[in-house]
Amino acid sequence: MLLLDSARAEDARRAAALGFVRGATTNPTLLARADRRAEDVIAELADLLPGMIFHQLVGETPAEREAEAHRFAALRPGRVGLKVPCTTDNLGLVARLSGDGLVCAMTTIFSPAQALLAAEAGAAYLFPYVNRTTRLYGDGPGLVRQMRAVIDALGAPTRILAASVKTPDEAVAAILAGAHGLTLPLSVIEALGEHPASLAAIEEFRAAAARAG
Repeated sequence: MLLLDSARAEDARRAAALGFVRGATTNPTLLARADRRAEDVIAELADLLPGMIFHQLVGETPAEREAEAHRFAALRPGRVGLKVPCTTDNLGLVARLSGDGLVCAMTTIFSPAQALLAAEAGAAYLFPYVNRTTRLYGDGPGLVRQMRAVIDALGAPTRILAASVKTPDEAVAAILAGAHGLTLPLSVIEALGEHPASLAAIEEFRAAAARAG
């Protein structure tokens, strides 16, 4: 599963044209850069991409976050997932929202213990921060590996979507560590498909075809 990590409509159009990017993730920082109402951005992304669009809850209290979750989910029923930062109170919120049939993802995950409780609470997805974990603690893919071991031991249907991925090498490392999918900036998605040796080979074939023609 490959998602676009962006709140920009132009990025979503490019990703949609590629044909293999399923949905998108947003966060408060990305939405602030878009400089538009979050509701409008989420609805537009859902109209541009075929899969789930994730909105991160920002309400100050659990009650405000719960109301926000239902409001955003109603924008495009069945198409808007809720990213919920991992705290003990928010784990309880995910249990309630999941019980209401909403698709919940736990974000800001930095430990396998958090992954364990998120799965028990009914989170459909987990978003570990790979690059940030590497910078803070030394081994982002190692966190993904531990989380996958926990999920598999529980037999939970929860899926790990690696976030905070800055390079193609980090993307591959996260998948090899056991992530079920990735959410990536458009620049990283496009970089994954390129390699200098590929371009060199294409140029050789072009030159050979010109000589033959």
